[in-house]
Amino acid sequence: MMYSHEVERMCTLKKGPNHGPAPIPEEGAWVKAYDVSDISGLTHGIGWCAPQQGCCKLTLNVKSGIIEEALVETLGCSGMTHSAAMAGEILTGKTILEALNTDLVCDAINVAMRELFLQIVYGRTQTAFSENGLPIGAGLEDLGKGLRSQVGTIFSTGAKGVRYLEMAEGYILQVAVDENDQPCGYKFVKVGKMLEDIRHGKNPTEAYNGNIGTYGRFSAEDGAVKYIDPREE
Repeated sequence: MMYSHEVERMCTLKKGPNHGPAPIPEEGAWVKAYDVSDISGLTHGIGWCAPQQGCCKLTLNVKSGIIEEALVETLGCSGMTHSAAMAGEILTGKTILEALNTDLVCDAINVAMRELFLQIVYGRTQTAFSENGLPIGAGLEDLGKGLRSQVGTIFSTGAKGVRYLEMAEGYILQVAVDENDQPCGYKFVKVGKMLEDIRHGKNPTEAYNGNIGTYGRFSAEDGAVKYIDPREE
């Protein structure tokens, strides 16, 4: 250890109280984190790239400093989707500090890692007050049926109004319109569940029809006077 001339000339004063770091809530316990191995928790982080063309939602389940589970969800950038595939392989097995200092291929994923790291080391996690935390695999609970990310896609113009394209329930097939030309409901197909049924051997037409639902005032009895295809009309 090298010291400057000014420090060399100083006399020694003894250190007084040393209380250590403030405890943080982790998996139902209060923990004083001294080392990476003291960190546990499950939480999410949102990141974006420099031109803000896309974003990433990153979910990590950290046990004793090691990333045991990773869920990478991306939106708006085709390149980031492929980067997410690489990040998913990179993340597990690393300590959370290693992951923070690893190039996760895409800026949006790197930013999500940074935001998530801050939450975990400060104890602001989904599992902060959950005794023993959540099991590995809990991140999948954020997904919809068929393990498909829940997304919403809405497009609108001043000239033609709003178009619902995809909601949490699924892919929008029709939008119901009331007597005032205002959207009042929609019909959707649950894409994830439909594909799951097809994979399990169900006839595609049967699977499609079996996963159609409606939301809002979709029927004529509820005030719908016409229906439009939001992608064509």
